[in-house]
Amino acid sequence: MVNYPNGKKSQWAAAAASAGKRGMDLEADINRTNLFYLDRDIAVIHKKPTPVQIVKVDYPQRSAAKITEAYFKLPSTTDYNGIYRGKYIDFEAKECAQKTSFPFKMIHPHQIRHLSSVLKHGAIAFLIVRFSEYDEMYFIPAVKVIDFYNTADRHSIPYKWFGENGYLIPSSYLKPVDYLQVVDKLYFEEGGNLSE
Repeated sequence: MVNYPNGKKSQWAAAAASAGKRGMDLEADINRTNLFYLDRDIAVIHKKPTPVQIVKVDYPQRSAAKITEAYFKLPSTTDYNGIYRGKYIDFEAKECAQKTSFPFKMIHPHQIRHLSSVLKHGAIAFLIVRFSEYDEMYFIPAVKVIDFYNTADRHSIPYKWFGENGYLIPSSYLKPVDYLQVVDKLYFEEGGNLSE
């Protein structure tokens, strides 16, 4: 555990220490990366809470409430949003266990509509897809996924397509999913394309 000299624990260090080994799930890796970005004042990007309607609560003890029945109020949009370098960021993250393709059933029509909508208003929108069999993470600009989704005559995206249309996301101990490196290259460096 890494602590500040005054004994206070850093948020990202606590997350790194509790994260364990590198093979944890994608969401935990992104959350850990986002804590690093936040702790260093690089970006403010958070996981969106899923809107839930609580229907029934049991109180087995006076001090402990237990939710026994609930349902999703609305379909969720995407997993993450926030701001980086003055631009709104919005993205969905998916972990795929298949070797040959990414099934479209993993992304829902309302998420495609949401990504299209935020793109129309100038957001940087994308998907992060981790192929767990290959330990590879791809950054895919939303416009490319939306185009494939709307024009494909198949129910999945071939694995090969990700290598041709996506960008491998670098990984390190402190930033297991360092997607902002790709954002910088695509949208902020000279020659970057903010419309992509």
